[in-house]
Amino acid sequence: MIDLHMHSTFSDGDLIPAEVVSRAVAAGYKALAITDHADPSNMELILGNMVRLCRELHGAALAVPYPGVEITHVPPRLISSLVARARELGAKVVIVHGETIVEPVPRGTNLAAIEAKVDVLAHPGLLTEADARLARKNGVFLEITARRGHSLTNGHVARLAVKTGAGMVYNTDAHSSGDFTPWETALRIIRGASLSERDARRMQENAREILDR
Repeated sequence: MIDLHMHSTFSDGDLIPAEVVSRAVAAGYKALAITDHADPSNMELILGNMVRLCRELHGAALAVPYPGVEITHVPPRLISSLVARARELGAKVVIVHGETIVEPVPRGTNLAAIEAKVDVLAHPGLLTEADARLARKNGVFLEITARRGHSLTNGHVARLAVKTGAGMVYNTDAHSSGDFTPWETALRIIRGASLSERDARRMQENAREILDR
């Protein structure tokens, strides 16, 4: 498996980055991105440390870790510049915390993230069809998530992705040791969004495409 959305103690995760990688290995993952919550106050701190950690673990761990960030709860007008800054600092995967229905994310975040051409729009909530179509055009992947609360709109996101042809990825949004999903569990979650095993495998191909960019 490849998972592009995980958190460590650099934001609100319970595990230090090295243990995130160890837990991912134990769950059968082959590659992962550690994408801690970032805003203008902490992006350089997170990525400076994460780039170094991933460089040191590359080839030493049984899963390949990649540095990333999840731009979170920032005003939409700041998203484009923060995405560019994250890439300058070495982020391999740039995610934006989408308009989940269980948090007060600023309205317009989904659109700003898609316009900024992020890699993944995480848990985008009640995404509009227009935004889904733009995501397809801009190569932004929509997330099907295992995260409780955020996953309540998986079915809606999946329906619009299928309708518009937007790409999808499956991520755990892992914060603690119990959040890593083996392939069989991931399949159940994906099927729960009215998607198929073929869709699940396509999501893994999409994740690899992001890492190969």
